[in-house]
Amino acid sequence: MDERLKKQLEFALEIDKEKNIFRQTHLSGHGRAENDAEHAWHMAVMAYLLREYSNEPVDIGKVMLMCLIHDVVEIDAGDTYAYDFESQKTKKAREDAARDRIFGLLPEDQGEELKALFDEFEAFETPEAKFAHAMDNLQPLILNNSNGGSDWVAHGVSAAPVYERQKKTALGSKTIWEITDRILQENIEKGSLKAPER
Repeated sequence: MDERLKKQLEFALEIDKEKNIFRQTHLSGHGRAENDAEHAWHMAVMAYLLREYSNEPVDIGKVMLMCLIHDVVEIDAGDTYAYDFESQKTKKAREDAARDRIFGLLPEDQGEELKALFDEFEAFETPEAKFAHAMDNLQPLILNNSNGGSDWVAHGVSAAPVYERQKKTALGSKTIWEITDRILQENIEKGSLKAPER
């Protein structure tokens, strides 16, 4: 077999492992925990559907690919819960090592292309990265909201860190941020999120 094709197929098989990385978010209808591959697929479809709400014009194909590959690193690094502040301290180092190993399985040109795309997402500077992050925030939010905020309740999450994370959505889409704020306020009112201290 051609060496390039061999590497591409090895990578394709390796990323299948993303289906075994389970997140803290649950599927709608109070289903099982969602896996990373489901999260990435859902984000990519949402990005395409909601692209008109991006603050700036974006290359939607690039955004969708960014959504699809952004959590591949969790095959090695594991899922770091957004509100687990201790694990957040080592997240970058774990994910950088995973990025190098996993994308390094590919032919060099494709490996470098996907590493650069991953780094662009993480840097959060381009219109595409900002919109992809808005989807990364919105996707688990709508699932959790559909389940009555039960994931926040289970972890005893308060509104302040959720707002801290979610307010960055406005950098990618002011419209999506308005929806997000409404959802958060509703969950504070019904007690799923601990109200911020005054």
